[in-house]
Amino acid sequence: MQSLRLSYLLLGLALTFGPAAVYAQDAPKPTIKTVPVRPTQILDAKGMFREYCAVCHGDEGKGNGPAADALKKAPADLTQIARKNGGTFPKVRVMRVIDGADVIAAHGSRAMPVWGNIFRSLEGSSSESLRVNALMEYIGNLQAK
Repeated sequence: MQSLRLSYLLLGLALTFGPAAVYAQDAPKPTIKTVPVRPTQILDAKGMFREYCAVCHGDEGKGNGPAADALKKAPADLTQIARKNGGTFPKVRVMRVIDGADVIAAHGSRAMPVWGNIFRSLEGSSSESLRVNALMEYIGNLQAK
């Protein structure tokens, strides 16, 4: 009986005050502030992911990072790449997206930074390959089972 009263109370509050979206329209739209890239350890894939990717994709790669709401298109849920590819994680394709060689249609414009160029600017082309490969392996380990 108490849970029924609580349900009616919650329904009454919702009808009285309306949906939260009505009040949220006055809130400023989130924006993304670009900052200089901070170097991380070349083979610390988890640290690189947190530093470079998690702001959009979230710490667990599910597309729910703190900057996600400010983007025109939602960031990809990186844990679903293998599932969307018939159960196989496409290593080369993922590396090409990270590097910037391939653009994902769902991104629309190139909202995702071209990490290959950024990594080359940190230590040169040899470290770029190591960083891209380490990130690809890390994302591969995030795949939903």
